[in-house]
Amino acid sequence: MQEETRVNKISLIGIGRLGLCLALTLEKSGYHVLGCDVNKRYVDSINSKTFHSQEEGVNELLTKSKNFKATLSIEECLLYSDNIFILVATPSLPNGKYDHHQVNSVIEQIKSFGTQKQKKHLVICCTTMPKYCESIREQMEPLNFSVSYNPEFIAQGTILRDQDRPDIILIGESDPKAGDMIQEVYENSTSSEPTICRMSLTEAELCKISLNCFLTTKISFANMVGDIARFIGCNPDPILRAIGSESRISPKYLGYGYGYGGPCFPRDNRALAIFADENGVDAKISKASDEFNNAHLDYQVELFIRENSIESPVVFEHVTYKPQSTMLVESQQLLFAKALAERGYTVVIKERKSVMQKVKELYGDLFIYKEKR
Repeated sequence: MQEETRVNKISLIGIGRLGLCLALTLEKSGYHVLGCDVNKRYVDSINSKTFHSQEEGVNELLTKSKNFKATLSIEECLLYSDNIFILVATPSLPNGKYDHHQVNSVIEQIKSFGTQKQKKHLVICCTTMPKYCESIREQMEPLNFSVSYNPEFIAQGTILRDQDRPDIILIGESDPKAGDMIQEVYENSTSSEPTICRMSLTEAELCKISLNCFLTTKISFANMVGDIARFIGCNPDPILRAIGSESRISPKYLGYGYGYGGPCFPRDNRALAIFADENGVDAKISKASDEFNNAHLDYQVELFIRENSIESPVVFEHVTYKPQSTMLVESQQLLFAKALAERGYTVVIKERKSVMQKVKELYGDLFIYKEKR
């Protein structure tokens, strides 16, 4: 077993789905990890290894882990390690911006412990509005903290795999030493050879949401071409395969299908447009991607009605935003099912029990439900 030192110890504040996965990824790589959460029952279930996750691979890693424990105490995290990663939620506000309330709460608690004798490195891993982390850096530097920004590019259902084999590591560094620490962590914990992208805090915040917005643009473009093709009686698949064969374009995210949904793409797209507006730039491309994503659903419904009798039941094998996930956040599949049911089609949803319960809470008897086994 690797000897426990301050160098190979990491604290994580926020061990929800993403934070827990990162904790287990780091522990598997040889780090000693202390994770903090506010829910005592959850913390106890982590420490007793009785917690059960629907995220692939988590239960196995938790059972095998030897150097990961959970706590309710932020102070304990500060004492445990000089490197503290923050992974609390930043949900979207009604105006489309990210809600920094939970991050602010963590920062205020950390500030209450005063100036640190030894330099501490705070690493914010949540999605934040550009310029937010710089404002936190200004507050924390006098207390002997550096502040860096290090969001992950992962997908629900494949978080552990994505953490193990990322394409890029994005580091918004407050100083080179902090950037070196973060880079070393990923060099030790990834099996791929990701591109390390180091830049300023605000550049990294803008980069994070811009990368996702490029993907939403690509998805909307592919669906636009596909809708045109289908409306004139053509098959969109060979067209998009040919376009994706160009090395300048690539086939990733260039298939015809449902629009984008889930907990990241839609809100990142909106946040970029809002931030751009506030800084004198009209982000027309991001706005158009959202507009067409909404229009694409209407085209899908119209095409379906043209081609399918209302007498035949319509079966959906999943209505989460992607098959591997249990999340319904802005799921285009669910919106499509809802639109058909409201137009008189008999819609059968075959899903996992937990997902069916969520759908029933939202739509009651609008659908026929069959549990997937």
